Amino acid sequence: MDNQITHHSDHTGDDLPRLPFARNNPLEVPRMYRALRAVRPVTRVRTQAGDIAWLVSGYEEARQAFADPRLGRSAPDPERAARISGSVLLGGPRGDIETEKAEHDRMRRMLAPAFSARRMSALEPHVQQLVDGLLDHMAELPPPVDLRQEFSLPLPVLVICELLGVPYGDRGHFRKLADEMTDLSDPDRAEAALNELADYTRGILVEKRANPADDVFSDMATMEAPDEEIATLAAGLLFAGHETTVNRIDYGVLLLLANPAQRDALIADPSLTAPAVEEILRMAAPGNHGLPRYAHEDLSIGGVAIKRGEAVLIATTAANRDERTFPDPDRFDIGRPLGDPQLAFGYAARYCIGASLARVELRSVFGTLFRRFPTLALAVPAEELVEREASLTGGFTRIPVTW
Repeated sequence: MDNQITHHSDHTGDDLPRLPFARNNPLEVPRMYRALRAVRPVTRVRTQAGDIAWLVSGYEEARQAFADPRLGRSAPDPERAARISGSVLLGGPRGDIETEKAEHDRMRRMLAPAFSARRMSALEPHVQQLVDGLLDHMAELPPPVDLRQEFSLPLPVLVICELLGVPYGDRGHFRKLADEMTDLSDPDRAEAALNELADYTRGILVEKRANPADDVFSDMATMEAPDEEIATLAAGLLFAGHETTVNRIDYGVLLLLANPAQRDALIADPSLTAPAVEEILRMAAPGNHGLPRYAHEDLSIGGVAIKRGEAVLIATTAANRDERTFPDPDRFDIGRPLGDPQLAFGYAARYCIGASLARVELRSVFGTLFRRFPTLALAVPAEELVEREASLTGGFTRIPVTW
């Protein structure tokens, strides 16, 4: 391992560590992150696409990168910018350097009321009803049952449909597009799915203008911005509003099943639910791709000089296992003292607008699931679970459980 971390000759980049790094087990993060962090928490790597980027694997360095306004999703010279992967969502630069900051701030201002902590708290009883209803249904099925199909997937989809004002009956259509959008093996298919999802949301926005309701898409239909832009933003919300939560539920279940003493503590003490969710968010590592940024001007992170136009990858899953911030970082401990917050939702101006929504859902899930099914267990050996290798967001194809 360590022989891969020579101090690289910066001019060739031929001996750089190459992403994605291998891992032995879906509940781990690749060991390469720790080995690199021990030498340089900000270091050059070769991306999956073959270009060179700076990898940020340290916690403080990641916070610094998130908070630096000189790093953005757009690049000064997008044609020549480093590519990260074949992903249409996170594979390269997006947006326009001249307008990115103003657009980002404007969109956040418009969407903040819809996703406020107060509005999310008001959703709690309803989310709990949905959780109970799905678990009632699951209890009637003969085990083994695919937890993903019957619970992890429908819950966030139901919640986001209601919040945004999207017909739940359309879920088969937009789920298919969501799966295609995250396909790393076929960028053309992913791009087509992204465009099709924007077309779909545009249709809903037109309908909401004619018949507004008390939902986020009705609010968005009144925004003063080009339809194209609002439809793309709406598609992004629909996608991000459920996709990542599905995987967090799956990984949280697996982490608790792999740590029965922690699971039993959670069943015995409901006050551990909120800290258990934070520990799941810290430990869950579905994707292994990092969040891309591009330097809009020269800057430094963790004392490392980064030049204008260079790509930076913020590896939140690695930063969440930084031993300098989290003692014994690979141990799942729902009683971990609340020190520095995990970075699953980003940080500073780039903090995820849907964080409160995700927490409401996850607290309801993990406050209920194991009390309802205390004997819940995997119906296959953990090593037989199939990861969605070609998907940007990772996760599993299915999670067969019994009880």
